[in-house]
Amino acid sequence: MYIPSHYNVDDQEEILSFLHAYSFAAIVNQEGKRPVATHLPFVVRQVDDKLLLEAHFARANPQWKLLEDGQEALVIFAEPHAYISPRHYDKAQNVPTWNYQAVHVYGKARLLTNEAEAFAHLERLIATFEQDYQAQWADLSDGYKQAMLSGIVAFELEVAEVQAKAKLSQNKTTSEQERIAAELSQSTDSVIRDLGEAMVRNIGKGEVV
Repeated sequence: MYIPSHYNVDDQEEILSFLHAYSFAAIVNQEGKRPVATHLPFVVRQVDDKLLLEAHFARANPQWKLLEDGQEALVIFAEPHAYISPRHYDKAQNVPTWNYQAVHVYGKARLLTNEAEAFAHLERLIATFEQDYQAQWADLSDGYKQAMLSGIVAFELEVAEVQAKAKLSQNKTTSEQERIAAELSQSTDSVIRDLGEAMVRNIGKGEVV
């Protein structure tokens, strides 16, 4: 990912928080000369000094087979984002732009072919996205669970490289950043509000003018 220095994010806690908050991402592999992608919810885990991403494909989706040969994968976390009007700027000679946050993660994945590991993955998925569903899950029959498990291919990706970018008008003055952040924070669109709140936290950091 192209990241000008003033948009680069290297704070590990900030990156991890972003991955947890925006965990629906696209995993990209190479099939011959053609890139292929699937959008999946990811469980993000820190185990000792390793950052791990967990998800699963539908077994009918052939992309999972590309993980078997040790091919490096790219996982793209992207959100929030918003159009930025030039009316917020001090000078009339300006153009519109788009602000956004994104994290690209590279790593190799292993398939969770062991039944116990695959079930543990599903349990972590429930714990991450809806803990209240745990009771209903526990009451499902073993046969139903086995059928569900047979229809997916779970995997675990060990993160080898992280590229994180936050384009939050750092190339503008503090007053311009404040005006943009104030408008975005009042939007009725929750995604735009999230970006506005990110801008508020970032105002004045590494200003480039």
